Amino acid sequence: MGSRHSGSTREEVELVVIETDSCSLVIKGKPYHERYEGLSQYRQMDFHDVMEFDVTGEAVTDVKIYDVNEQKLTTYSRQRPIFFENTVYQIIVSPKGDNDLSFYHEHPSLRKAVSKVEVGTSYILMGNLQFQNEVGFTTFSIKEEEDPILQVTLEIFPAKLDYKNDYKKLIDEVNEEIYNLAFHFLKKTYMGSSIKLDGNPSMTEFFRLITFHFEAFFKAIERIERQPHHQLKKLYMRARGDQLRRLDSRVRNDLRKNPSVFVDVPGGVRVDGRTLLPSKGLNIKKELTYDTLENRYVKWMIKRLIMKLEDLKVRLSVKRKWEESEANSEARGHVSDMIDKLEKKLISPFWRRIGQLDRSIMSLVLQMAPGYRDAFQIYLTVSKGLALQGRVYQMSVKDVATLYEYWTFLKLGQLLQRKYKQMSQDIIKVSRVGLFVNLDTSRSAKRVFAHPITGERIELAYQKVERNPTTVQKPDSMLSITKKGKDYTFNYVFDAKYRIDFATEGTYYGDRYKSAGPLEEDINTMHRYRDSIVAGLDGPYERTSFGAYVLFPWGNEEVYEDHHFYQSIDKVNIGGLPFLPSATTLVEQFVDRLIEKSPEEIQAEGILPRGAKDEWESAFDDKVLVGVIGSAEDYDRSMKQGELVIETSKLRGGWQQAKYVAVYVKQGVGLENGVRCFGKIRDVNVEGAYLGVVRFEVDSWKNTNPVIKPVGYGIAGAMMTTMAHLREAKELPELFMKSAEEMTVWRTLRRVSDRVKVELDHEVLDEAKHVQSYRFKDVEVRMDYEWGRIEVVKGKSSEIISFDELRRRPSVVFKTVVKLL
Repeated sequence: MGSRHSGSTREEVELVVIETDSCSLVIKGKPYHERYEGLSQYRQMDFHDVMEFDVTGEAVTDVKIYDVNEQKLTTYSRQRPIFFENTVYQIIVSPKGDNDLSFYHEHPSLRKAVSKVEVGTSYILMGNLQFQNEVGFTTFSIKEEEDPILQVTLEIFPAKLDYKNDYKKLIDEVNEEIYNLAFHFLKKTYMGSSIKLDGNPSMTEFFRLITFHFEAFFKAIERIERQPHHQLKKLYMRARGDQLRRLDSRVRNDLRKNPSVFVDVPGGVRVDGRTLLPSKGLNIKKELTYDTLENRYVKWMIKRLIMKLEDLKVRLSVKRKWEESEANSEARGHVSDMIDKLEKKLISPFWRRIGQLDRSIMSLVLQMAPGYRDAFQIYLTVSKGLALQGRVYQMSVKDVATLYEYWTFLKLGQLLQRKYKQMSQDIIKVSRVGLFVNLDTSRSAKRVFAHPITGERIELAYQKVERNPTTVQKPDSMLSITKKGKDYTFNYVFDAKYRIDFATEGTYYGDRYKSAGPLEEDINTMHRYRDSIVAGLDGPYERTSFGAYVLFPWGNEEVYEDHHFYQSIDKVNIGGLPFLPSATTLVEQFVDRLIEKSPEEIQAEGILPRGAKDEWESAFDDKVLVGVIGSAEDYDRSMKQGELVIETSKLRGGWQQAKYVAVYVKQGVGLENGVRCFGKIRDVNVEGAYLGVVRFEVDSWKNTNPVIKPVGYGIAGAMMTTMAHLREAKELPELFMKSAEEMTVWRTLRRVSDRVKVELDHEVLDEAKHVQSYRFKDVEVRMDYEWGRIEVVKGKSSEIISFDELRRRPSVVFKTVVKLL
């Protein structure tokens, strides 16, 4: 059957033809994948993957396989791949004679896909094989009755990944990260802080661990020998009838099977008019035995450690001039001593009587009993998770879509851990049989990090369930960032989609987007995710997800930066990001940006419901008029009557915009000096045409917590600030910020420190015009209005940032300060 493309290699051809004395087998399909055709590269590539192919069976006379270069059937010689995932291949098997043939594949769906089709007086086996997201080797058999007469092994290649690089790296990195998490879990749980290890688990680390723990392990074994787990074992021995005591089912069955042993005796058991007793039978004897499953498991652990130590000894014995040292020689001797000690244990009388472990074991003895518990925990620690279990390890490595989903979550966590401190994780959990991997679509898992400078919480959740009034959403990965000063999180959805459109020339996607990228329908799903993840708390539901992004398997990051779905991220916070072991730069930079940005910058970029932006800006920038009270009498009257009176001569332009008033108590009133309370304005009355007063009536007074202290500054008459500053300020100069640049710098520095000192160009706030500098710890941020820039200084190091760049990328200050710190 031809495809919509023209040209010989674009149509279905015979890919495999096998002849045997019993049958003919043909596999038909397209010898390429759209990825290669769409990129016009498959036949032109100098370097390419090599396909494995194997045929075994009785009386095979001829085997031919399609060669892409020669475009014809040839003998197999490690050609380019011709079998791909998510592609349909037709198989036809014709018998040569009247023999009864059948098709067998271990996968039930593939096994059922091929069936008998009657043709005249004979038949053929025919069907379609589709390998979906499964890649790697697959083997099927042709059977005559129940005996396999032909076995064919194909290698299925992923279409969206580079098989030899990306696919194998996915598997390696998933395994590596799982083992790293297990290793750190065990280190934290069982090792305490007495040993420090760096880097990934390795033979070097095994040496350090076994050296550190060996004596404790050896003492645990000796404790087991002193108080071993034991069982009472029944032994059955032939004995005279007068020696028989207790009967159990086995003894009774033995007597039933041997009626001839019963003899007539006086005083026996009366049966059918006769009095009978057995002349012989099985006698039960109970004997104490130490050959239990638990002891067999401990013996197995000793043997496994000997094997690992032998391997380590071989590696240490390799002669390399640049590595040979006295330390190496000493290490070999230390390893040899440990091997000798363990081997002597195995040949001791106690362990010699213990048998071999022949089954898996689930036992509380290993978790609870003295000696056993210590040996088991130390063994887990030094072997870094040999007992790991869970779906990620039961999963067939052929299932690339699931593998890619796991990898994206684990890789995002790995990228975060490079820069932020991990506080907790529940990917690796412990049960009574050991450790297990908590990655499964039926449950959620999460890793929690903290920013090393700001302490802000960063949570990465897998399969987190989000409910709204109508549906339940469960994105693959959700990044939740808590920003300082905010009581809600900024949530971002990252959804792994093992799908890609290769933008084949002449197709809708290719003509519109020009280069490979995520599917449009997956981008539409991101819109649904973002818009449906909402929260309702004492009021209307609000959207809590600020962005949603498809992660898809593509490696060419430079080309993709021009793609519509990459540029859409800056416009609407929806789009796609390429993510593979060989392509993590864009995702890493993007996640860093999300964490570094201030809440105001994120809000400014968000796509909000119509009208919400105006409402938010209004709430965020509510103006506050700060007035001065200079006597105890005025203060008491203002508090009791719920009003603040200010002379009109002391009011500056713009006071009419105030929605709130705040009270600044001068020194000498008998109360703590500073801004003490505020209230929402209910009514305003202007009294007196000239040199009059303005009376502000408030709903109620609320205390500022704590009192905003003057720290060497003061207010002569009245000044304007915002509600955001009033709520966050601890010192009077912090209320001053007027320009956008001053506010941006202040908000950024407050994420880094709660103790930011603000220096103004005048000690009276209502006379000041600018902020001169901000200080915290040993960092100073100087405002240079003449040159339109700020200077971030620490010791002899300094960085210059222009006001233009500050307005364009407010997070640049945060990034600079963190770098200097």
